[in-house]
Amino acid sequence: MPRLTARTAAARRRQILDAATACFSERGIHATTMHDICQRARLSPGAVYCWFTGKEAIIDAVADERHARERDMLQAATTAADPRTAFRSFLDAYLDWLADPAEQRRRRVSIQMWADALVNDRLRPSVRAGIDQQAIARDFITAAQAAGDLPADVPADGLTRVLLAIIQGFILQQAWEPDIDIGSYRQAVGFLIDALTAT
Repeated sequence: MPRLTARTAAARRRQILDAATACFSERGIHATTMHDICQRARLSPGAVYCWFTGKEAIIDAVADERHARERDMLQAATTAADPRTAFRSFLDAYLDWLADPAEQRRRRVSIQMWADALVNDRLRPSVRAGIDQQAIARDFITAAQAAGDLPADVPADGLTRVLLAIIQGFILQQAWEPDIDIGSYRQAVGFLIDALTAT
């Protein structure tokens, strides 16, 4: 069997993950089978199992990709000169991401994972890994408070969770209302950020 080039290998992996995400979004994580994923990807079971040991490994890979992008956005935002710019940069980038229909389908899968992780011990660490990235934002907020750039009387952990809830809340609303007006949400979030950072 000929060896795949790096580009072809990456494309094959992407083909499988995109097929799985489409199946999960349409049928649900539990109802989707590996057979469904193979059919959607138009690949033989052997070709899919070369990449992933099973459905759980695919679910983990989908989550890992999302976590990596979120981490990159968080780290990029925390290099900003001030909290207002950092918060706006992160939330603008995230809302731009959520405007992509393909990402909206992936987020339907995320919501299923959040719910399943409440009772699924195997899935919980994957979901927890994404939530734990809030430490990046919390450290930034703590430093900004120490520098006098954010109100010091607001607990850093509480503020971090409120900002996270703005994103999580939008994801849930968008799942129920795919045509939700991102522009108006962005404007409202901008108003909150301006009020918070008006020190």
